[in-house]
This record gives sequence, structure tokens and C-alpha cells, in this order.
Amino acid sequence: MLWYSTRVKYFRKCTNMRDKKKENSKALVIVESPTKAKTINKYLGKGYKVKSSMGHLIDLPKSRMAVDVDNRFKPDYITIRGRGKLLSELKTEARKSKYVFLAADSDREGEAISYHIKNALEKKDSSVNIKRIVFNEITKNAIQEAIRNPRDIDLTLVNAQKARRILDRLVGYNLSPLLWEKIKKGLSAGRVQSVALKIICEREEEIERFVPREYWTIEAEFKKGKKVFTAKLVKFNDKKAWIGSEKEADRILGSVEKEDFIVTQADEKKRKRMPSAPFTTSKLQQAASSKLGFPSKKTMMIAQQLYEGINIAEGPVGLITYMRTDSVRVSDAVREEADKFIRENYSDKYIPKKPNQFKNKKGSQDAHEAVRPTSVYRTPEAMKPSLSRDQFKLYRLIWEQFLTSQMAEAQMMNKTVDITADGGLFRAYGQNVMFDGFLKALRSKDKVEQKLLPDLSVGDRLVPEKLEKEVHCTEPPPRFSDASIVKFLEESGIGRPSTYAPIITTLIRRYYIERDNKQFVPTFLGKLTNKLLTQHFSDLIDVEFTSSMEAKLDKIAEGKLNWEELLNDFYFPFIKTVETAREKLESYKGITDEETDYDCEKCGRKMVKRLGKYGYFLACPGFPDCRNAKSLPLGKCPRALCGGDVVERKTKRKRKFYGCSNYPECEFMTWNKPSDKECPKCGSITIEKSVEGGKYIVCLNEECGHKTPVEKDIEKNEPVGVQ
Repeated sequence: MLWYSTRVKYFRKCTNMRDKKKENSKALVIVESPTKAKTINKYLGKGYKVKSSMGHLIDLPKSRMAVDVDNRFKPDYITIRGRGKLLSELKTEARKSKYVFLAADSDREGEAISYHIKNALEKKDSSVNIKRIVFNEITKNAIQEAIRNPRDIDLTLVNAQKARRILDRLVGYNLSPLLWEKIKKGLSAGRVQSVALKIICEREEEIERFVPREYWTIEAEFKKGKKVFTAKLVKFNDKKAWIGSEKEADRILGSVEKEDFIVTQADEKKRKRMPSAPFTTSKLQQAASSKLGFPSKKTMMIAQQLYEGINIAEGPVGLITYMRTDSVRVSDAVREEADKFIRENYSDKYIPKKPNQFKNKKGSQDAHEAVRPTSVYRTPEAMKPSLSRDQFKLYRLIWEQFLTSQMAEAQMMNKTVDITADGGLFRAYGQNVMFDGFLKALRSKDKVEQKLLPDLSVGDRLVPEKLEKEVHCTEPPPRFSDASIVKFLEESGIGRPSTYAPIITTLIRRYYIERDNKQFVPTFLGKLTNKLLTQHFSDLIDVEFTSSMEAKLDKIAEGKLNWEELLNDFYFPFIKTVETAREKLESYKGITDEETDYDCEKCGRKMVKRLGKYGYFLACPGFPDCRNAKSLPLGKCPRALCGGDVVERKTKRKRKFYGCSNYPECEFMTWNKPSDKECPKCGSITIEKSVEGGKYIVCLNEECGHKTPVEKDIEKNEPVGVQ
């Protein structure tokens, strides 16, 4: 009895000491990344300890499905391999803390990370006081405001993330084995990525079916006073000008060149040009792709760095707001700061009379503001010494987009002049900037070009200085680029702002698509996989179906739909389709293997061209007895006396280039992929390259340098005249 009493007293003493220690201990703040932790720690001071979870700590295992479809789709979550020690450290810190604030990103993934950490901490010690905090930017005011206004975990967001995670798991872990069985091992299929692959493959099919057509245009150059301007033939005999042959172009030229050219219409109209909205995630990716040449993955990586914190003169600070958003909203306080900046650096006339209003697209979530600088007073030039070259470029893009969105509209005077001669109607356009408005803040290369026409009145007679015809060729639809595929996904309602970049990255990593001159081209493997999926899973990879599924996930996040109901409606019809496909699909195994003339250096067998995880390579067919494999030669090295092969290689940063297999003895390299044509002069390898405005097949042998124009297969149509 004495022993028992002593133990009870000791236990109470330890508990009291722990509780007293908690009262005097720091509050624990858990974020996702170390960079973010460092920035936030600066604003919170000594009373807080900031730790990083390094992203997800608890998730579905990779080795198995881990979803009990017969028990209401219950997920079997585990601690991610290698993260157990980190989770234990967080549990220890939480027990020593009076409060724990979960500060993961304020989106569905961040909410799920916070939810799993909360459960793990409470399982260890149920007395831990845990709250969720969110913020749109990593600044002192935003962080302190979040600490003052904590909330509970939003279970509707957690359920939406859980539904998406399980949905993708059900699709991937049922389709991938089917691809292994029918094509080759190591392949995988994703719910949203497969739709994006289908879109890219369909565009490639359009391009392959496209037959170019020849057409001609006619322009006239006039001079009045000292001003020279051009007008283009837009109509002939009251019909839209479509000139299908040189013969027809010559006939029209012969008809108008001897006639008087008379001004029959001269209109001037005032136009307002409104500034664009501040960036959403997709618009940021599109602009960074088209203006900076950044892939989506690179854009989001740099944006993450700018958001989490950059070391500037005042210390680490987040330069932009949260970069995953589909809202164009900005707060009143931020708008007032922009007005003050514009007044100080330009003048009152550049401030709009009423604040510019921008509408969110239908179905967008308004949880976050637009992507913008945390302070417009942190100008790109002021931040430049603290930023890398690419960070500076992206920050300047975001800063300028936001600033101009808060400025007055530009006022333009547009002029249209019609000039007729016989049956030909020529049209000239002019533009005069009367007030530059938001254009004032743009760099010179982005400004609107003035195009002034001379004073022209109806009845004026003009004599053309030149009358010229020019041949053109109709172009196929362009391949998708980072900008255009993101735009398509957004407009189609496929994926979320956070998923656009991973979709593209996954397709490239799986070797389903390749980048060629910043455009996406499906590989043979990508086309074959898409063919298989399209044959039996057309509904699953349908754009409208995927968009509707995204809308249902949004409803779960809004608390308007049960996540189990969504999975139940999807899964059972889907699994029946998988079983049917397994029975009916023909096997394509070995279709990618092709015997070559290359001998295996180890056993003498003829090596096989085989498709691997990262593209084609040469492998010995004697595997596993002979494991010889090497890069696929694309041609002989063009340097004299070398004798090596040109093979595909990659830099340390994974950028693709083509170099000699005898490196480092031979340092030949080129960024351009060798073509399948040999030089007709010396037989060396060639590349397709733009030279002086035209495309040529250029020999890479430095002593030869022969170039041949790329011949276009233009369908020579009979003259169609003017339609």
C-alpha cells in the first residue's frame, strides 16, 4: 500500500511539472518547408518555435492499393517511409508546448497535412491544444493576424482531398497493371494525366492529317506627304479575298494596277483599353511560358521560393502572395497601397476614377487573393540584388501585372481607311495612343506600337508606290505548349491550379510526351497508351466527364456532396470496364522492340532497339545472361577521325543535349536533335535549323557546313480565285 501511494505521488508530481513547463513553454508552429519556417520564425519571435513537416507525413502506401472498397472506401494511411523520425520529433515538441498551430498551405492538400498531423499528435497526447492557422502571404501582419484568429480543421476540405486521393488511387492502381499486361512493365495511367495525353495526341492527329494549301496576299504601299503606309486587299468584287494561286493573284493585280485608288471610307473611333487582371495560377503559368519561356514546373518552383521567403536587406520576407489560386480578387488595403504608389510615381490621372473590377471565372474558388506582390513598394529593381536571374524575371512579371491592373485604362484612337480600285478593296489600319494609362508602367517592349496614318479624306486619290503579291501556306493547328495546354485545362475545368504543372511533368517523366522546340509531341509509347485507353475507357478520359468530376470534388469541399457517395457511383461501373478491357484488349507486348545492325560488344548478338523509362536505348537480347545496354546512336560523330556515335545525353539539371559517345576525348555537342537525314554532300549527321528566316537541313560537319532548304509538301490546288 505504501508502494502504491508513493507511485501516485510521483506521477502527480511529474504531471504537475509537465503542466507547469507547458505554461512557460513556447508555442509550436508547424509549416511545410524549412524556408517558410525560417521566414515565419522572424515574425513570431522568442515565444514561438517553428518546425517544418517537409510536406505530407502520413499518406497511402505506394506498395498496395490501401483502399478498402468493400468498407466504404476506407483508406489505410501509414507514416511515409523515412518520415517516422520527423513525426516523433514533432510529437516531442508538441508535448512540451502549450499551443500547437498548424500552418500548412491554405488549400486542400495543406488542410489534409494539418489533419493528419493533428490526429498523430493527439494520439500521443490528447491534452495538446491544437489549432489551424491560414494566411495568404508570409508577411508580419498576415502571420500575426493568423495567430490571433486560429480556427479548427476544415473537414470538408479534408474530405475533398481524401476523395481526390482515393479516386486517383483507384484509377491508377487498376489501369497501370492493365498497361503492364498489354504493353510493357513500368507503365502507369492517371485519371487527369490520361485526359491531357488524349488532348495532345488528338492535336497531333490533326497535324498529321493536315494538308497545306497555297494562298496569296496582295498589299499596296502608299505615300502621302512624308508618311508611308500599307493597305491590304481584303475584298474583290464584294467577296472576301481568298487567292488560291499565283495566276489568280496576277489577274487581280492586272485589274487594279492601272486604275485610280480612291479613299472611299475613313473612320475614327475612340477605344478604351482596359488593363488585365492580376494573375491567377494558370494565367501566371501562361504568361511565364509565352514571355519568359519558363516551363510550368519551373514557374511554380520559382513562385514557391518568392512566396516562402527571400533574404533581402530587412531579412527573410515573402515577396508574393500564395501562388495557387484561381481568384483575381485583391483586398481594399492592397488597392489603397497601389493608389498611393501610383500617385507618388506617376500622377493622380493614372489612378482610375473607380477601382478596376475583375470577374472570377465561373466555378473558381475565392479562398485566396490573386498572385501579387506583398508590397508594391518592393519594386523589381529594388529587389534585384537579392534575387537570382530567374527569380527577378518572374517577380517583375507578377509585380508589373498587379501594378498595371490598378491603373487607369489607356485611351486609343483607331483609324480605318478603305481604298478602292476597280473591284479591289484595300484596307489600312492606324492607331494613336491618346492617353497611355496603364501602358505607362510597362517596359518598352510590351508597350503598344503607335501606327499613325496620314490625314486622309473620302475622295482622296492615291498612287501606289508598290503593288506586291506574296505567297503563303496554310498552317496546321499548333502543338500544345506549356501556355496553351494550361489554358485548355483551365477553360475545360480539368484539374486545379495546383495540378497543372504536375500533369505536364508526369507525362514527360513517363515518356508519353516530349518537348520539341517548347511544344509537346506525343511519343510512340504515348500514342499507343492513348489508343488503348481510348478504346475501352473513352468515358473516363472524356473532357466533359473529367470536368464534371472536378465540379463534384468542389461540391465536397463546399459540404454539398458526400465523398463516399462520389466514390461509390464511380468505382463499381469503372471496375467492370477494367475487367472487360482485360478480356478483350489485344496484347502489344514487344511491339516497341526492333532488331538493329549493332553488335553487342560482350556476346556478339545483334542488339535490340528497346523502349525504356526514359526513351529508346540499345539492349542485348541475351538478357539476363548478357546485360549489356547503351544509348541509342543517332549518327556518326561529324568530327573527322573521331569515329564515335552521337547519342542523347543530359546535363546535371536534366536538360537534354546530343554529344559524342567518346566524351571526354571528343567534346562535340549540340542542343538540336539530329534529323533522320544524312548530309547529301559528306554523309554526316544533320539538324533542322532556322537560317535567315527559312528552315534548312544543316550539316554538323564543320568542314562541310552544307545546308538544304526544307521542302514543304504543299497541295497545288487549281485557282480558286476570290471567295
